[in-house]
Amino acid sequence: MAVKKRELRSTDEMRGQMSKFTNTPDQRIAFRLSPVAAGCAVFVSALAGSAFAQEATTTSAAQGAPVQSVVVTGIRRGIEAAISVKKNNDSIVEAISAEDIGKLPDQSIAESIARLPGVTAQRSGGRASAVSIRGMSPDFSTALLNGREQVSTGDSRGVEFDQYPAELLSGVVIYKTPDGALVGQGLSGTVDLQTVRPLDFGTRTMAANYRREKNGVGTNSEGNGNRFSVSYIDQFANRTFGVALGFARLEGTSGETTKFESWGTGEAQFNGATVKVPYNGFNAFTNQEEQTRDGAMAVLQYRPSRDFNSTLDVFYSKYDRNKVTYGFQAPLNDSWVAADNAYDRAGQLVNPVIAGGSATSGAFNNVRAVIRNDAEKSKDDMLSVGWNTKFRVSPVWTAQADLSYNEAKRDGRNTETYAGTASGVFDTIKFTAGSHTFVPGLNYTDRNAIKLTDVQGWGGADIQAGYTKAPMVEDKIKALRFSAKRDLPEGLFFSNVDLGLNYSDRSKQREFTEALLAVKGGGRFASVAIPGTGVGQAGDTGIMVPTFDAVANMNALYDLKQKLHPDIFNKDWIVDEQITTAFAKMNIDSKLGGMPLRGAVGLQVVRTEQESTAYSVNKSGGTSDATRPVAPFTDGTSYTDVLPSANFILDVADQQSLRLSVSKIMARPTMNDMRASNGFGVDSQKGIYTGSGGNPRLDPFRAKGLDLSYEAYWDNKAYASVAGFYKKLDTYIVTTSRAFDFTPFITAGTQVLPSKIGEFTAPINGSGGNIKGLEATVSLPLNMVAGFLDGFGVVANGALTKSSVSLPDTAEGGSGNMPLPGLSEKVGSLTLYYEKAGFSARVADRYRSDFIGEVSSFTGDRTPTYIAAEKIVDLQLGYEFQSGPLKNLSFNLSVNNLNNAKFVRYRKTKDNVIEEVTYGKTILFGVNYKM
Repeated sequence: MAVKKRELRSTDEMRGQMSKFTNTPDQRIAFRLSPVAAGCAVFVSALAGSAFAQEATTTSAAQGAPVQSVVVTGIRRGIEAAISVKKNNDSIVEAISAEDIGKLPDQSIAESIARLPGVTAQRSGGRASAVSIRGMSPDFSTALLNGREQVSTGDSRGVEFDQYPAELLSGVVIYKTPDGALVGQGLSGTVDLQTVRPLDFGTRTMAANYRREKNGVGTNSEGNGNRFSVSYIDQFANRTFGVALGFARLEGTSGETTKFESWGTGEAQFNGATVKVPYNGFNAFTNQEEQTRDGAMAVLQYRPSRDFNSTLDVFYSKYDRNKVTYGFQAPLNDSWVAADNAYDRAGQLVNPVIAGGSATSGAFNNVRAVIRNDAEKSKDDMLSVGWNTKFRVSPVWTAQADLSYNEAKRDGRNTETYAGTASGVFDTIKFTAGSHTFVPGLNYTDRNAIKLTDVQGWGGADIQAGYTKAPMVEDKIKALRFSAKRDLPEGLFFSNVDLGLNYSDRSKQREFTEALLAVKGGGRFASVAIPGTGVGQAGDTGIMVPTFDAVANMNALYDLKQKLHPDIFNKDWIVDEQITTAFAKMNIDSKLGGMPLRGAVGLQVVRTEQESTAYSVNKSGGTSDATRPVAPFTDGTSYTDVLPSANFILDVADQQSLRLSVSKIMARPTMNDMRASNGFGVDSQKGIYTGSGGNPRLDPFRAKGLDLSYEAYWDNKAYASVAGFYKKLDTYIVTTSRAFDFTPFITAGTQVLPSKIGEFTAPINGSGGNIKGLEATVSLPLNMVAGFLDGFGVVANGALTKSSVSLPDTAEGGSGNMPLPGLSEKVGSLTLYYEKAGFSARVADRYRSDFIGEVSSFTGDRTPTYIAAEKIVDLQLGYEFQSGPLKNLSFNLSVNNLNNAKFVRYRKTKDNVIEEVTYGKTILFGVNYKM
């Protein structure tokens, strides 16, 4: 088994973590200098000294080094560069290329990616963040930066792409079929983010841009912000040494977004009859977020001759988000009655208007609502360092070495406060079916009547007038790769062979510390006045509530008591992976039936050793949740996968190709599923041990893939393609109950039963299914159709995807089965543009049908949810001076979410909406200058 590189904090340490709530959450991460980073630092100093010590005259080989004169300007050039990448790649890929230095077309790289065929994005906070490829969730794809696997700040593998400033990227390549020499590939696809190479530019280039942002346009309160970036690219020592530097900053405050969460429909009694009611209860919140993101990129490239090229690239990003939330929670037709009626009573339907057995309006009495003032803070830091060296060792052999280090950390702090009426004081709230407007009988802005207190008794035996938690995630990858390529003699079926070995060492850790808030110095029903005089509307309900700064006032108003519970212990875990990949790839250069045949065949042998350490909790031991016996538990497994792949490209006519790809592919399990966390106890009714948790012995998702694509090109100006794909999922991970031997968990204090075999609910490797789809794309400048349309163009794509995979429905309120997470059966994108004489305009529309996404539950874990179809329209206008003293100065205006599309979640059926969020439009006005 693999050797653990981290240690789980002891139970004593976990039980004494209240310092997390007193230390300032603004402390930044101090990255330690790893051996990889230290080696790269030595390389930088040696490289700089060597390069600048050279004389102006160099060898003829250096003078003859290839120089690509890249002048990337405008929409058309970005499209043409992307077409060239797609056309010339051995695999089936999609590509995005920057229109200019520091100028990708969208404010988020995820939004650009989401316009590609068969690719979609889920919005978070109004921004595209998580990306799905060909109908599979983000966990089935991987993200690379310059070909190196990236870590994530979430609790699994899916990368949040808004961590990467688009201004610092030169392009993106999405591999839909495997490449035999590409390490760290996903099952659904692989997203390779790319930064510039300074020696690919013919001259010094500097660019800067600034954008002023107004967001939340169309909502009750608008926000604003700024985006700024600067890039510098230069070459020295007779073009043997190149430098690229970039910095991008985003800062702003969002508009107030409103969110309405229904507790679902239900039934109530009225005059002895059962009446359907539109709301069992509801949550209505108003959010506002401040965010600051700083990104920096540096590339040093040394190429003294055609035979030697060494590149160091560094990418750093820090992303701080502070969200303030206030709102109203109303248990209307609640079936839960607190043990003490001073907390709550069952709601009763009064004065309903009934039509067809359903209440179209009415009221509920006995409502004791909760007024919320919450705060969420997260601080993400990400560092990626890579050093790559290529050198020719003989006329036919080229060697390559790559050393990399990637680290990310998220520190969070989430605080909730509760306010309400005095004990025993209840309200009557009127409702209307189909409306989010409610009419309370009480004035909730009256600070004499509404106070901070334990409103609903959610803490059970403990006082809970609020709650706070401090989640932490840290993820690290160290990787080393060696490869060698040999050119083969002309006339053979294969033109060269590429052999290599890659080793990566990954460790991810998650910790949660949580605490209850009680009114300072008070008892169970103690209350204290809400500070300040602020008020705001709870969502779009029309209900006004008092507001205040929960974090600033927490220490003055509350006593904190650490919350200890088996579910909290379950959130602490470490997962370690050591992966060794041997690979071989042979490029094809031949003919078939007189037609040129190219492509590649490859083989990867992947050895995985995985291990997790977490807590095992005996839920039947101790006298309370806080005293349950807890012990560290370590488990894991190892396995080997042999993954062949073949990509064939037959040029059936001039600039027309038929592509065929066959492959075996895999995706490692999510980190959360692999955790060793478990809780177990005795089921008194069944007389057996029962438990639940993760499964560190999981094997990966495995599949076989078949892809067929037809592509027609008109140079690099236009193309059309039709593609079909089929993936047979040999295994799929599902959560289910199974017979389990509890021997490893049983200690001297465990209740003795006749059998140690019981039932354990956890992720397991189940049978698979299939996923299949069709994709079509056309990219066309319309002057190829008619001369008078010069400057106009269109890019359109669509995809239809289906899957036979059916999983147990684990979404909120779910039952039966649910479709494959991430799968939208219909997706499409349409972009119309105009560019001529310095003027440019673009309108882009992207659509995805309903799908299963993921959101964070109140426990902080990821949970599946039904998300409604959405159509998002973006608009961009610009002008660039093409001559005179203002040459290369440009202005642009962008409107994102022009149609003000809502984010909607529902419970199983579309008419049972549980959340609606209105983000509003985002308007940006910017100026760009390049020299």
